[in-house]
Amino acid sequence: MIILAKKIVNKLKKKKLTLAFAESCTGGMLSSAITSISGSSKIFSMGLVTYSNKAKIKILKVNSKIIKEYGAVSRECCLLMVKNLSKISRSNICLSITGVAGPNGGTKEKPIGLVYIGIKKGKSVKILKFIFKNNGRLNIQKATLRKSLNLILAIIK
Repeated sequence: MIILAKKIVNKLKKKKLTLAFAESCTGGMLSSAITSISGSSKIFSMGLVTYSNKAKIKILKVNSKIIKEYGAVSRECCLLMVKNLSKISRSNICLSITGVAGPNGGTKEKPIGLVYIGIKKGKSVKILKFIFKNNGRLNIQKATLRKSLNLILAIIK
């Protein structure tokens, strides 16, 4: 994943673009992957770990009614996370992650491995839904990290 992160940092430097993240179930892994690359301070503006609902509401200004109605792990919450991150960070590319990494917390409607990733570049916003194989918390987090890095790489090409 270091190779992917290095490609992203180099491409963003060349294009003079900035990046920001709002992470929940990955707990800062995405921010860590990018900041492990020398020179990332030129392109990385911020990484927020908004793990609790309270943090999503207070820091990212996600409407509490959205969380009550749809849950923190939802397309709706992910959309507000990425849109509001964009306002806060003013970065060219923003990415939000919310999901159920397990081993607890899964339901029939929202199984362990369910992850929403929101990505915004300019006015374009995509919210993608993934159900990663439930083979442990760390594996779900790593799969989310890998998918996120690939999505960023695809959007900057």
